[in-house]
Amino acid sequence: MLAATVSLVAAIWAELHLKSLLLAAVAFLFLADYLKKRRPKNYPPGPRPLPFVGCLFYLDPKQPHLALQKFVKKYGNVLSWDFANIPSVVVTGMPLIKEVFTQLEPNFLNRPVTLLRKHLFKKNGLIFSSGQTWKEQRRFALMTLRNFGLGKKSLEQRIQEEASYLVEAIKEEGGQPFDPHFNINNAVSNIICSITFGERFEYQDSRFQEMLRLLDEAMCLESSLMCHLYNIFPRIIHYLPGSHRTLFRNWGKLKLFVSDIVDNHRRDWNPDEPRDFIDAFLTEMTKYPDNTTSFNEENLITTTLDLFFAGTETTSTTLRWALLYMALYPEVQEKVQAEIDRVIGHGRQPSLADRESMPYTDAVIHEVQRMGNIIPFNVPREGAVATKLAGFDLPKGIMVLTNLTALHRDPKEWATPDVFNPEHFLENGEFKKREAFLPFSMACKFLLANFDDCPAMEPV
Repeated sequence: MLAATVSLVAAIWAELHLKSLLLAAVAFLFLADYLKKRRPKNYPPGPRPLPFVGCLFYLDPKQPHLALQKFVKKYGNVLSWDFANIPSVVVTGMPLIKEVFTQLEPNFLNRPVTLLRKHLFKKNGLIFSSGQTWKEQRRFALMTLRNFGLGKKSLEQRIQEEASYLVEAIKEEGGQPFDPHFNINNAVSNIICSITFGERFEYQDSRFQEMLRLLDEAMCLESSLMCHLYNIFPRIIHYLPGSHRTLFRNWGKLKLFVSDIVDNHRRDWNPDEPRDFIDAFLTEMTKYPDNTTSFNEENLITTTLDLFFAGTETTSTTLRWALLYMALYPEVQEKVQAEIDRVIGHGRQPSLADRESMPYTDAVIHEVQRMGNIIPFNVPREGAVATKLAGFDLPKGIMVLTNLTALHRDPKEWATPDVFNPEHFLENGEFKKREAFLPFSMACKFLLANFDDCPAMEPV
């Protein structure tokens, strides 16, 4: 009897001891997370972040940029917002956005890299690199793209040629309803392919279609719950099944696709006669055989994918928004068609020279970009040093997001902010530029406006 009692007490104690340890461990983790997220004095206001997940659960996962706006109204134009374990601020309003990208730009040159993206890209390429790698790759990419036609007549001719292929592909549908998604993706990607790979791909090319599908799927997967959880608990989530593992496989296949093209280039590569971006990069690699720079094969593959992604996704998505708005606003479509018929007619292709004579069409394209709002927070920046903004102290390492959604829907800037209205970009029948129009950030606006006047090709 005594032995049974002792055994029972020992079992109860062991159970309680285990629970106490677990409870203490959980309490310690929550305390550590709380102390890590303690905000310094004069930190921007914002909602209280939850342990581990930050402010993620405050947002609608399908439309986070819209859900965020109510917090901007509550806390102001410099809003603190933790994306899981990443301390961040959201900057709203043209004056502050201008300050970040002009007076304070040297303080925000770095790119924040989530644990997921660090696993995928290892700080290589153009989009998620920082420091010397970013400077080298950005300068080289701008110079090389310009050499191969960006901003020149030769690129316009490639676009005109690809447009004719797209028109033929649409005609093959015989006037029946169809999904234009991948036809548009294929057409747009062929423009950047002609510069990076030196060739275009047929719309029926199954391998290229698979690449486009993988790229499209990767875009969607990165915003999934499992990918968000990976950024919080990478050592645990890495071994679990889920969308993050599909994303890893997709990027692996995309890298292999580019790697095969690089290998094919090496077989008949002539350093004195570069045919495309890959040839130019291979030549640059030979200048630094001791690997003292970022010009290596891993950066070549990642940078090529960055160019492919940046040159495809944004333009393709904008074109699909344009088709949607033309369907929703037939009266606008009729005016665009009338202007095309009057200026271009039916006997030739459009050219950039026609733009000055087509203010209404130009205004419609700009309004599509304003309403489409395809990069609502811009590509994020990271504070390289501690910085003061609007009277608040931003610590080094903080992620900075620019609230382009609020800018493009600001009633102080736009007569009918929530309505598709090309008149926003017209004045007395002429096209009117708007300072509050930043569909691809202020840096891109500066680059596009000054591309031909930027001989040194300094990063912007």
